[in-house]
Amino acid sequence: MEKKLAPEHLKLATLNSQGLTQNTPFGTGKDAVLHALEHLGYIQIDTLSMVERAHHHTLWTRIPDFQADYLDELVEERKVFEYWFHAASYLPMKDFRYVLPQMLTIKRGESRYYNADPKVMEYVTDTIRNEGPKRARDFENESHKAGTWWNWKPAKLALERLFMQGDLMISGRSGMQKTYDLAERVLPASINTTEPTPLELAEYLVTTNLRAYGFTTVKQITHLRNGNDLKKNVSEVLQTMLEEDRISKIKLDGGNSVFVQNDLLEKSFDLTASNVWLLSPFDNSIIHRDRIKQIFDFDFRLECYTPKEKRQYGYFCLPILFGDQFIGRVDCKAHRKEKKFELIHLHIENRTIAPEVWLTPFVETVKRFAVFNGCESLVLTKVSPSKLGSMIKKELSSRTKLTK
Repeated sequence: MEKKLAPEHLKLATLNSQGLTQNTPFGTGKDAVLHALEHLGYIQIDTLSMVERAHHHTLWTRIPDFQADYLDELVEERKVFEYWFHAASYLPMKDFRYVLPQMLTIKRGESRYYNADPKVMEYVTDTIRNEGPKRARDFENESHKAGTWWNWKPAKLALERLFMQGDLMISGRSGMQKTYDLAERVLPASINTTEPTPLELAEYLVTTNLRAYGFTTVKQITHLRNGNDLKKNVSEVLQTMLEEDRISKIKLDGGNSVFVQNDLLEKSFDLTASNVWLLSPFDNSIIHRDRIKQIFDFDFRLECYTPKEKRQYGYFCLPILFGDQFIGRVDCKAHRKEKKFELIHLHIENRTIAPEVWLTPFVETVKRFAVFNGCESLVLTKVSPSKLGSMIKKELSSRTKLTK
């Protein structure tokens, strides 16, 4: 029999699971970065840099003293690795075996993606084996004639294919420049490299989703993952967990149902109500657009891939979460040379909460975020609705000079 749950409780349950109800949900320092990754399951990597890149931004949101070096050090310590989850991601090293099915599918040639010349792959592998870790750019200066199979572009394709099929791993980064090494030299000896069965993989995906989000659906678990067999196995795992009374099936307004961890049904949450979070567009908490629309009644789409004339809000908007409600979004840019952080267009969409309630914590969060982006001043260019402009600019005016 399906149970019911107040929408407000479900909001708090999922925000708590995402680490967005407290200031330091995972602790502080480098240990908190590993703790967050192991809890959330992954952190998406993105190359866009209008503001600090997504993987750093997402961790900073949950770890106030986060430093980019922490993530680099965890990779070097072999506690974290990079691979394609639903997108390029950092994952806990302890979960390595659960990417093996995808790696082996590519290695067996069962994927139509990541094609590369076998001779170039052999050349790249031998070069790394004999000379040590390499970046893609290290193959640019080969002395061989242009157009031969070992020039830069084929070598780059070979690196990507060898990485995706698990022969190479990323051993470090310098910014967005990846360094590749043989997997055997990167993987710790203690890591389980046994390929999981289809049912084990489904169980991993189900438990990871429930831990990270508090509630889930088959659609969310299999997001961007193909195959009816996977959906069947995920459904089987969920049914088993229902029968064992480990989870409950909750019917939402509108007729849809979700699976919820039982320990969250009666739990009370200590929400820091005055907190304002500026979320990355790639933050784990908002990556499922339908889910956020259904639970929070907030329709978010990143518009940087939308033609300029069709954008409604701006190129790179950050959702603004106040307590358990999304109150709007802000299109931002860090002008790093000028050390100026610009709020290009602030959109306030929630008209039921008085601005006086959220304004001060909003400004404090923007101020901290600007410092995180290496900026020393703030500027607000446009506000919608415009009648809020003078109030917000006044609050910002005494805070335009930033200190760490």
